Amino acid sequence: MCRSGGGLMEGWLGISLGCYVVAMIGLGLAAGRKVETDEDYLVAGRQLPLWLAWGTLLATWFGAATVLGASEAAREEGLRGTILDPFASGIALIVAGLFFAGPVWEMRLLTVGDLFARKYGRKTELVSSLVQSVGYLPWIAAQYLALAAVLTHFFGIETRIAIIGVALLVGFLTMIGGMWSVTLTDTAQILIVLVSLVVLGVSFFAAIGNGSVTMGVTSTWQETPAEMRTLLPQAGTIAILAWSATWLNGIFGNIPGQDLMQRVFAAKSSKVAKQACVLAGVVYILFGLLPVGLGLASRLVWPDELPQGNDGHVLLALAEQFLTTPMICLFAVAVVAIVVSTCTSALLSPSALLAHNLLDRLPWFDNRKLLTNRLSVLIVTAASLPIAFVTDEILGLLEEAVAVALVALIVPFIAGVYGSPRGERSGLLSIVAGASVWVVHHLVAATLVGDGTPTTPLTMLVDAIPPELTGVLASLVGYFVGQRRLRG
Repeated sequence: MCRSGGGLMEGWLGISLGCYVVAMIGLGLAAGRKVETDEDYLVAGRQLPLWLAWGTLLATWFGAATVLGASEAAREEGLRGTILDPFASGIALIVAGLFFAGPVWEMRLLTVGDLFARKYGRKTELVSSLVQSVGYLPWIAAQYLALAAVLTHFFGIETRIAIIGVALLVGFLTMIGGMWSVTLTDTAQILIVLVSLVVLGVSFFAAIGNGSVTMGVTSTWQETPAEMRTLLPQAGTIAILAWSATWLNGIFGNIPGQDLMQRVFAAKSSKVAKQACVLAGVVYILFGLLPVGLGLASRLVWPDELPQGNDGHVLLALAEQFLTTPMICLFAVAVVAIVVSTCTSALLSPSALLAHNLLDRLPWFDNRKLLTNRLSVLIVTAASLPIAFVTDEILGLLEEAVAVALVALIVPFIAGVYGSPRGERSGLLSIVAGASVWVVHHLVAATLVGDGTPTTPLTMLVDAIPPELTGVLASLVGYFVGQRRLRG
């Protein structure tokens, strides 16, 4: 139930969100008229100018983990808790623009699976597409959870019902127009979000700074404990390894993602693709500092815990405390908007892989490309629901999603762009070795260490080395073993 202004507040929120939903559906339907071919649906006909390309990139990244997850992590863990998002994820966009967007755009691909098919072969295309499609499901589930949290917080809707409603909305928005509808709704929604975050930040820091935003920011920084104001790792080998794995995961785990590369493919030129990535990365980090700063500052207002009924959602609690009724409505719509935009992008990515690289192998689907794309959206929407039902860890889901791409795909992806793969074996061994070792490491850690303190040299070693590092190393070894055997 809404806790700021009772039924009147709830009514205004309902009207605001209703108008937003109608506007997005209308925009999505209008965008759907542009879709005539498979290329239109998957990469917007390769026609996106810079303002649309960077807008949809920013909206894709600036989602639940940034708006809700990063603020909560900053409050609990300080800056170290926000390494993955926004810092490493923002740098990933910049790295993609500087080193990958140009050469990948020149390949004229529709999906990342096409790159693996061209550089390695059809079997590697199949395996890579399966791995990446499954890897997106936790990310999509994280968006369901974030949006359901907003509906539960303000309207008292039961969480499971809210998750199903969210899935139906984002599934429909994605299905009707593919990349065109996702891009246009993304760009409109990111503007709402950036404005609302600035409004909340200014209102809050002015309130705690006695009318001065500068004083509010300064006092927040000064009163935050020193150990929470640094991105550097804590002392000790285990802490340094975990810290390194987080950076590696955030930066390179995102690079081979279909969501990122799909927007690179959709740009109207390689120059636009590169500029869009770098611009989106810079803006992403800058605006990502707002929820991080608000999370740190919330400790000044609520040193021990958030007000009862906020379920740990820092920004929602701050909005209700420091914004007027119209601004709360704007903020609620903004949170819904950015999660919807991220979720539609996340849905479209595995759906594209499923339709173009998996189902397209079957004769019936090959002759019904647009129908196959839309059916794939429905399949992915439904497949991600069970994950949302069994967990509520938004940032944890994000980490698992990008870890899959890191351990299984980054090595063969970079080799495909810059190296000279000698055939199927190197790609397959790299993907299978990386993913297998990562899964086994997780299972062994859960079995030997569990929730207790490691007591033997073996358990200490398993606990000290992050699975992401062993997974990437195994993927690298697998690639070179495949290359050597082919040479022999």
